[in-house]
Amino acid sequence: MNEELQDIFFYALTIKDVIGRLLVALFCGIMISLFYRITYKGYSYSSTFVNSIILLTMITTIVIMVIGNNLAAAFGLVGAMSIIRFRTAIKDTIDIMFIFFSLAIGLACGVDFVSVAIIGTMVIGSIYFLIVKFNLSAPRKKDFLLQLITVGQESDGKELNKIISKYCRKHKVVNVKGLGEDRSNMLEVSYYIKLKDENSGQNFIKEIKAVDEVKHANLFFDEE
Repeated sequence: MNEELQDIFFYALTIKDVIGRLLVALFCGIMISLFYRITYKGYSYSSTFVNSIILLTMITTIVIMVIGNNLAAAFGLVGAMSIIRFRTAIKDTIDIMFIFFSLAIGLACGVDFVSVAIIGTMVIGSIYFLIVKFNLSAPRKKDFLLQLITVGQESDGKELNKIISKYCRKHKVVNVKGLGEDRSNMLEVSYYIKLKDENSGQNFIKEIKAVDEVKHANLFFDEE
């Protein structure tokens, strides 16, 4: 009975076990750091952070091996860790994700879930790589509302349509309204448009206003 209780609260690790788990943690930590380097697109890249990812994975593995299934050791390490204060602010949320990524893999290595650690590293890293590669998280193209006031029935609108086609990926007339009872030739026309280049709005409006039939033009961002 006493031996069974000892097995519950204590288990022995051989040198081979320790080295094997640390080597797996090292491999996974290197892979995580490589995924971070390949996918990073910020402006504050830190080589020390990349190195820290590798070491954090291995340190977490050691912590889990030290704790094992010993509750006393677990509470002792929690108390010791609670006095640590991290002064460096995390500037990018993706850095936090990679910290948790390395912690999770370190936990798997520490409990000898080698397949979980390796497969988890490759699958999660590959998924994030594809998200960045194909820009899946990019916002959709912005919709704009173009409002024009035009005058003159003799114009066929070819010049205006040419400019709209030049700058817009898509355009659709959503409203046409006559202005004034005695000025039936003055129209307010509204379009929903998608610009080919969202930074070309200023030049687009300048060319629109240069058209003789256009007396006023406004471009609004449609915030749905």
